[in-house]
Amino acid sequence: MRTKEEMGEKLNELLEKSYDAKEGFSSASDNAKNKKLQEFFRQKSEEREIFIKELREEITGYGQVPKEKGSATGNMHRAWMKLKSSVEGDNDEALLEESLRGEKVALEDYKEITKEKDLPPSLSSKLNRQQQNIQASINNVKVYEQMFD
Repeated sequence: MRTKEEMGEKLNELLEKSYDAKEGFSSASDNAKNKKLQEFFRQKSEEREIFIKELREEITGYGQVPKEKGSATGNMHRAWMKLKSSVEGDNDEALLEESLRGEKVALEDYKEITKEKDLPPSLSSKLNRQQQNIQASINNVKVYEQMFD
């Protein structure tokens, strides 16, 4: 098992990426043309808000200070998505592709941390549930992508 400081740092990385995902989904909801996609992205943004609250609690429990915002990389990615969707005629498909890419990265991050031995049961339960929600999101994005085939 990692030290408390190492675990706090790893959780802070998930927190930072959750901020990025929340903002990315919110932006996607604002930019999607399809009403079902708008709602899907809005729900994903709200789900990430829950992740953020839970991760902040856990980080504090590890004696660390939770980060307050997302990463510079996340901000640049959202700006790129906005530019890409404004240039492309059908941005819903592009938004889905980018959300799928982001969710796959998030899933790998969660898999890495949940394989840790001796995670406290409450943390393990939260992280596993969040990981399952991300996997469900990936499955849903794949279903939505079929609208464009």
